[in-house]
Amino acid sequence: MVDQAEDLRKLMKEKKDELQEIKKNNQNKTRIISVTSGKGGVGKTNIAINLGLAYKKIGKSVVIIDADLGLANANIILGTTPQYNLYHVIRKKKHMKDIIIDTSYGIKLVAGASGFSEIANMTEEDRTHFINELYELANTDIIIIDTSAGISRNVLSFLEASDEVIVVTTTEPTSIADAYGIIKTVAKEIDNCDINLKLIVNRVASAQNSKEIAERIINIAGQFLNVKVEYLGFIYNDDAVFNAVSGQKPFFDYFPSSKASSCLRHIVAKLEKVEYNEVSGGFSKFLKKLFTRKGH
Repeated sequence: MVDQAEDLRKLMKEKKDELQEIKKNNQNKTRIISVTSGKGGVGKTNIAINLGLAYKKIGKSVVIIDADLGLANANIILGTTPQYNLYHVIRKKKHMKDIIIDTSYGIKLVAGASGFSEIANMTEEDRTHFINELYELANTDIIIIDTSAGISRNVLSFLEASDEVIVVTTTEPTSIADAYGIIKTVAKEIDNCDINLKLIVNRVASAQNSKEIAERIINIAGQFLNVKVEYLGFIYNDDAVFNAVSGQKPFFDYFPSSKASSCLRHIVAKLEKVEYNEVSGGFSKFLKKLFTRKGH
């Protein structure tokens, strides 16, 4: 198993190098962002989908990959009924490009294999094949991977393939402990921990509450794991999110003026390293800064 894991890491590095070459040749910079969590029920999938919509709003092409193998549900929020999904890719019946779905929201979806729990623990060969297929999407601006909750070899493989990893937690003590747990596992299992870790606190009552929780996780990770985690932001505990989920809709599209949607705009601005001020200039100012930024 150790040899197999090492072989997988080598393959991942080779594929990353290959992707960088594709990006260079195409003058394109694909970003692979994984959204993960230590436990289920923290809003991970909802954040992944609405983050994709926020990126679409600023003109980026986006593919959401529902990699929550066995419990996939991104297609429900996006209102699609996929004919094919990751099960067919993993079982080598289809290629990744063959199962991409165009949604009514302007983003694309690779549906997860809901109901096929037997593939939730893929073999090393299956994971290698999956990562190989993943890089066929190199012409996309943003690829967002919604991973399974918790830590498995599958999840670690997806995280290792990503440029950035967003860990989602809530204010609940068990969620905070599980978020630290996933950071600890990443630090332990991935060589040199060469992963850009970021943190979002979901369903918060106040910005101060979120900041305190984030600082606690970040400080402990730095002190005991020697791992840097960046605080990306928070999402308010907003009725708009509940109403959107109840209606099986993405909140960013149906409630663009909600507090939760505003939080996501701030998060995208931070990911893009562009200042965003809700009061002075709002989203239009953010867009202007984004597209006039040096190098764009």
